[in-house]
Amino acid sequence: MKKYKPSFNKPSKKDNQDVRAKKHLGQHFLTDENIASKIADTLSFEGYDKVLEIGPGMGVLTKYLLEKDTEVHVIEIDTESVEYLESHYLHLRGRIHEKDFLKHDLGQIFRDEQFAIIGNFPYNISTQIVFKVLEMRDQIPEFSGMFQKEVAKRICEKEGNKTYGILSVLTQAFYEAEYLFTVPPSVFNPPPKVDSGVLRLKRKENFSLDCNEKLFFRVVKTAFNQRRKTLRNSLKTLNLPDNLREDAIFGLRPEQLSFQQFIELTQKIEPYAISAK
Repeated sequence: MKKYKPSFNKPSKKDNQDVRAKKHLGQHFLTDENIASKIADTLSFEGYDKVLEIGPGMGVLTKYLLEKDTEVHVIEIDTESVEYLESHYLHLRGRIHEKDFLKHDLGQIFRDEQFAIIGNFPYNISTQIVFKVLEMRDQIPEFSGMFQKEVAKRICEKEGNKTYGILSVLTQAFYEAEYLFTVPPSVFNPPPKVDSGVLRLKRKENFSLDCNEKLFFRVVKTAFNQRRKTLRNSLKTLNLPDNLREDAIFGLRPEQLSFQQFIELTQKIEPYAISAK
């Protein structure tokens, strides 16, 4: 495969000031080249030859992705950033998509091909990004990037902890989740008020669940919506028979169950939840 080389003019101080970080878009531009390079290196580029960067801003991460043996696409909602990328990163022409990632049909870019996702994600939409990745898990074998540290930790957390929740279970059911490293506020412009964390998700070899997947999502979300209650009480809305709710697993709280136990719970519930299929 052709190795893409970055073709851009070295930005001057004035050029860097042309793109203003916009609070309503949750923008915090990464300024540390070493960290940008480390994030680019988190992807293995195995089993796919395309990658989509979300929110590239002025391309501090993009330039390192362009050095990889892969076809790089970027999706950016900020017009100023798009104009900057178009003038500084010539190899991206035709692959800069001025769209809202959460609303755009990525099939228009990748059709049915496999691709990875990477980025320095805006904090205000980071969990929504993960949920969209889960919806498209058939096409996304790998995902990595930077979140607010608290969110990154929660995604990778294991059962038995207070931060373990819906996002933890749903993500870990389909992906191997690994927290990689912490990034301080000082390497951003403007600096956020909290630390950031970089994580990597690698899709499992067998990512089909041994249960009704639609019901699995419903059970997990319903359980954690009342996380202080036992499953016997939090899952009452599923109208399960009393004899089933006497099973020992229903005496546990949701944060005590691994994703595998949630699969087993869903299997137990499935015969009684026809309407959820």
